Amino acid sequence: MTTITLDKQSLATYQQDIVAWAREQADLIRAGRFELLDLEHIADEINDVGKSEARELESRMAVLIGHLLKYQYQPERRSSSWTLTIKEQRKRIQLRLKRTPSLKAFFIEEDRFDDAYLDGRLLAEKETNLDNFPQSCPWTIDDVLSTDWLPED
Repeated sequence: MTTITLDKQSLATYQQDIVAWAREQADLIRAGRFELLDLEHIADEINDVGKSEARELESRMAVLIGHLLKYQYQPERRSSSWTLTIKEQRKRIQLRLKRTPSLKAFFIEEDRFDDAYLDGRLLAEKETNLDNFPQSCPWTIDDVLSTDWLPED
């Protein structure tokens, strides 16, 4: 097996300017210069893309859940802004899941839904000064994502 040593310039570029490094790696691939690729860091960066997608989904889900909690627990303060935020987050989540269907299974299997609920609950507590929200999510993921579902008073 041949060991390929990453040249010091490529490693320095990776550590100092990841965008320049990424362009360099893409140019090497296009030129067929596979022996010069920084495979270890390429693998890390590809893996990070998936993590980034999952973090964005979790963040959007937390915002959605926070607004659903506010909607349920403060019916007297319901506003079109809350309803629009709920619709927008659902739309963005559905679009993300359509483009990357494996995220839904990952989201459920890795307990990300529970994590998103905790973040959403903290968001709702901070914005409402209420502390009576359930410790675990009272709704299913299908409820939360359903375009025509809203929690009861």
